[in-house]
Amino acid sequence: MEKDFMTTNFKNLNYIEQENLGILTIDREKKLNALDVEVLMELRDFLEELMTKKLSIKGLIFTGAGSKAFIAGADIASMSNMEEKDGEQFASLGQQVTLLFEALPIPVIACVNGYALGGGCEMALACDFIYASENALFGLPEVGLGLIPGFGGTQRLENVVGRNFAREMIYTGRSINAHEARERGLVNQVFSDKEALIEAGKKCLKEIMQKSPHAIKVAKKVMNRGNDLTVEEGLSIERQKFGSIFSSYDMKEGTKAFVEKRKPEFKGN
Repeated sequence: MEKDFMTTNFKNLNYIEQENLGILTIDREKKLNALDVEVLMELRDFLEELMTKKLSIKGLIFTGAGSKAFIAGADIASMSNMEEKDGEQFASLGQQVTLLFEALPIPVIACVNGYALGGGCEMALACDFIYASENALFGLPEVGLGLIPGFGGTQRLENVVGRNFAREMIYTGRSINAHEARERGLVNQVFSDKEALIEAGKKCLKEIMQKSPHAIKVAKKVMNRGNDLTVEEGLSIERQKFGSIFSSYDMKEGTKAFVEKRKPEFKGN
């Protein structure tokens, strides 16, 4: 059973819910799903609305329309006449979107088909992990335009692929294919085509949905916070959250079900 949700409010987004998961698509195929101010504002508003409503979904797939691009990057034509203040505001808007993806209390899989360059690569990096099709291409080519990554690429890429390779990618602007991206840890799995890619994303989320939504929410929050802390500081937060989760229904139900050798019935709290 599919249902449309909030699609009438947005010109460049398509969203459906099915089987307790959501599929969010940037629907700007003729522009290779490039990000301009309008698209970023719509993404921000959509994610804020999703955050404020009581979530009926337990996972989200984020993808782009068509077969050529996930997100080909920022819309260069719209950027070419920007001044310093405009550029900073544009970066701020893009960063707001990536932070909202990270803040969602559910797992988010970027399903990347085709180009994921510049802002597209940065949006994928803000998701929990990335699945890709054979034709996926990842890169941060901004220096070739006299720019730098502005939606978090200078901060997130290093955490995923390591300091040296991240700097090589950013300084050279070189793109990598799906298989090299997997070897570098940027991509989790590679699939033959977009159909297989989306189906794999759904299958993974359905597997995750069998686990405690509350525990997943807490784990995501702890991991995100730990990115900016020392190991000792991160361990302290992990210890605190590990303790607090003992008061949750899901923890009591999960451990009781294990002892009773039955399937747990989680409630997400």
